[in-house]
Amino acid sequence: MWVRLFALVIKELLVVLRDPRSRTLLIGPPLGQLVLFAFAATLEIKNADIIVLDRDQGSSGAELVRRIEGSPTFRSVAAAHDPAEVQDALDRQRVIAAVEIGPSFSRDLAAERPASVQVLLDGRRSNTAQIVDSYLGEIVGSFIADDNQRARRIGTAPRVVARNWFNPNLTFQWFTVPGLIAIIALLIALIVTSLSVARERELGTFDQLMVAPLRTHEILLGKMLPPLMIGLVLVTVYIVATIVIFGVPLRGSLVLLYGGTMFFLAAVIGVGLFISSLATTQQQAILGAFLFMAPAVLLSGFATPIENMPKWLQHVTLVNPLRYYLVIVRGVFLKGMDFADVARSTAPLAVIAIATLSVAAWLFRRRME
Repeated sequence: MWVRLFALVIKELLVVLRDPRSRTLLIGPPLGQLVLFAFAATLEIKNADIIVLDRDQGSSGAELVRRIEGSPTFRSVAAAHDPAEVQDALDRQRVIAAVEIGPSFSRDLAAERPASVQVLLDGRRSNTAQIVDSYLGEIVGSFIADDNQRARRIGTAPRVVARNWFNPNLTFQWFTVPGLIAIIALLIALIVTSLSVARERELGTFDQLMVAPLRTHEILLGKMLPPLMIGLVLVTVYIVATIVIFGVPLRGSLVLLYGGTMFFLAAVIGVGLFISSLATTQQQAILGAFLFMAPAVLLSGFATPIENMPKWLQHVTLVNPLRYYLVIVRGVFLKGMDFADVARSTAPLAVIAIATLSVAAWLFRRRME
């Protein structure tokens, strides 16, 4: 058995690695995607354009404008002279937000009364607008707290000091890059596996495989091991790039990370073999892979928390292997997860792997009959 299995694994690896297009697909684009997405897939706002209407014209209003202009978040801070100019800038999408300082802003601060600052946001870009709103709120709140006219009253008041665990400087790439390892590994393993059986049918070699002295489980193992080996090699490249290029700390155990990776790849390979067993051409296999890929990423918690999704959709995410692997890879990198925490996320991956591989074996066996 082992000799036959070894021969089949070598044959599968040669099919993938001898093809120049396959080699290019496996080596170049994944590393390029990791670098590209790490800079492009960000929710940070650093180049926002805003407009300010200072109706106060006092010292406090001028100081607040200077603080807004000095923030690295905003690319440009234009000055408006009337409300119509503010409305025109928002209507034409020249700015994402407008800040209107009330006419009695300085006097209200001096008298320790609530001061009026209005922020108008472009709701057509809702996510960006909410982030800019939080930035502006932090600047205005900090200015009011630091105002000299209020120093005596707040000087003895308690202060809230925020400390960020696991990512002290809130570096966004520390959050995105480990997640990108999982997403790109999913893409490569899914594509390589889903094309496996479909390629055999399209090239006419599937019949030769059926008459070969191989049992069904040996063929499945032969189709499963090469993508697993390729996936582990690529994940190793991603891990090195994550540490060396992006400076993301690896606080946990590599053994636990690779253990979770193997179960994740097994689950993905099961899905890929399921797709490949149904597809009759490579084009159908690729379409099936991307049909699974898009919902898997959206429902993984990579960009939006699963807790924010509707309850019925949260139940759907339970069958998504990417959901559990994201917890493992981020936890091992940033948190230093121990064995018990990794095992809690690995157990569902093992269940998904067993289920998908069993269904793929059943479909494969039916196609061979």
